[in-house]
Amino acid sequence: MNARASWTLALFPLKSVLFPGALLNLKVFEARYLDLIGRCLRESAPFGVVCLEAGSESRQATGQPAASFFNEGTLAHIEDVDAEGTNLLRVRCRGGARFGFDAPAHQADDGLWLADVTVVEDDAVALPEPALLATVQALQQVIVSLRAQDALPFAEPFRLDDAGWVANRWCEILPISLAAKQKLMVLPDPQARLRLVHEYLRGKGVVN
Repeated sequence: MNARASWTLALFPLKSVLFPGALLNLKVFEARYLDLIGRCLRESAPFGVVCLEAGSESRQATGQPAASFFNEGTLAHIEDVDAEGTNLLRVRCRGGARFGFDAPAHQADDGLWLADVTVVEDDAVALPEPALLATVQALQQVIVSLRAQDALPFAEPFRLDDAGWVANRWCEILPISLAAKQKLMVLPDPQARLRLVHEYLRGKGVVN
């Protein structure tokens, strides 16, 4: 992945992996994150989502392990905010570009995590390889099924002709470990990511 830009970014560690183009719904109530959301709205700026390896994103109580998270994540762009009470926000975001950082993240006085990150180029748009079309068609069937249940987790437009988009949507819903999702998210070759998804689905008998 080629570097695109570098700056200091506020981080939101979560027990999930955010993929580019994915929808993310958050319930925000801690003061440091309420302040972060307000600042992002005022500045039309994203924040960074990183997947926790250990610990919790909440402020640490005595005896709890410190938060540990991967040093690669995804920008989260706020699309909608709904206030529920004085100190509770429901925030809808969409995943943007991926980023990484080499120097350790550090905490501000309020506990907010910050890191000097390098944003990387988006996946190159490429047609899925012919051998992987069964996986594309299977995702199309999933979309039809979930839409019929009014439970569609993907944002439109649906880009079934884009290998990276198809791979990322599968990665969101596959029942695999967070560590495996993290490895797939940072994989720089979208065709390779889709091939790995295809092999997984073939091993489970979902596709031939």
